[in-house]
Amino acid sequence: MTETAGQGSGRDAEPSARERLRDRRVAAQRQARRTLSRAGWGSTIRDRLTHLMDAAPEVYDLDEPADVYGNRIVAALEERVATLLGTEAAAFFPTGTMAQQVALRCWAARTGNPTVALHPLAHPEVHERDAFSQVSGLRPVRVGGGHRLPTAAEIRDFEEPFGALMLELPLRDAGFVLPTWEELTEVVEAARERDAVVHFDGARLWECTEHFGRSLGEIAGLADSVYVSLYKSVGGFGGAALAGPRTLVEEAKTWRHRYGGMIFQQFPTALSALVGLDRELPRLPDYVRHARVVAEALREGFAAAGLPWARVHPEVPHTHEFQVWLPYEPEVVAEAAVRQGEEASVLLFANAWDAGGPGLAFTEVVVRAAGLEWTADDVRAAVRDFVDRLPERA
Repeated sequence: MTETAGQGSGRDAEPSARERLRDRRVAAQRQARRTLSRAGWGSTIRDRLTHLMDAAPEVYDLDEPADVYGNRIVAALEERVATLLGTEAAAFFPTGTMAQQVALRCWAARTGNPTVALHPLAHPEVHERDAFSQVSGLRPVRVGGGHRLPTAAEIRDFEEPFGALMLELPLRDAGFVLPTWEELTEVVEAARERDAVVHFDGARLWECTEHFGRSLGEIAGLADSVYVSLYKSVGGFGGAALAGPRTLVEEAKTWRHRYGGMIFQQFPTALSALVGLDRELPRLPDYVRHARVVAEALREGFAAAGLPWARVHPEVPHTHEFQVWLPYEPEVVAEAAVRQGEEASVLLFANAWDAGGPGLAFTEVVVRAAGLEWTADDVRAAVRDFVDRLPERA
């Protein structure tokens, strides 16, 4: 929910309690001596530009002319993404929302069916304000449920035809969860049995290789098309790419123009994506492996602290991101987390807390380079300190 400042008063409204807490959390993360993740997007403009210019000469010739409407460095980025995913081609988009709408409307024209089957917690259903139906003439239908991806049986037994099956890998709002490789291949086969195309919402596909034990090319090769984010896992300034058959990608570029995605120059974003693919992508498997150490230490720490109920979901993280659930109102645990950062210079929980039900809150934990410095003992000690800052439960 967003608050509108100065509505009806002619003056800026006072920040809400949630906004004040957010500002404190951002400040605490900047000054914290220890945190599990220092996301680049939270840095200052100066820091972001400094980091980019330090790394940029290693990934692209800065004496080359800048891009104009998607050529040169943007074309080089598209080629890099296509090579990594093993597809014929890729197209750069300013946002993933645009990339996926374009991909699925292209498939709808080819299949003759605008119906897209997707999980109820998939990003377009939760975060895009009905963009599929309101903007692109697509008809989303929900398949599966709970905190898992749809099963092959659910795909086969779905009561109506659909032209495309969209699978979010990992399913972020369910806890960054993934199926097993066998389950994924069976779901894809079930969709193909129904003459449907398969599109991967792979915003965080880069993180999935460790869980599946497969290369990016093998994973992307299961689908007819794949979208990947260029900032969510690899730390670019923004942007996305749609990868797949060359004919689809060329058609998508036409729709990209129609949707207003032909931006005059995008070299800062493209350059930051190339840096991320060069530097951050190879480190993601290490982050995933260490996230499992952190998750186990969190469970052990909560148990040792005598907390009556706590949950890490999934118990063994599928990526380097996962959820923590605690039996408190969100504002209570959020305040304790920020106070730990402010007072101890240790920010164990750096993200917002949301309500998961009455008296229940959850947050997302992300392990990046800064988190690799934490031992299991460090995590358990931080949990003890965090729990000590929570109020006594009746």
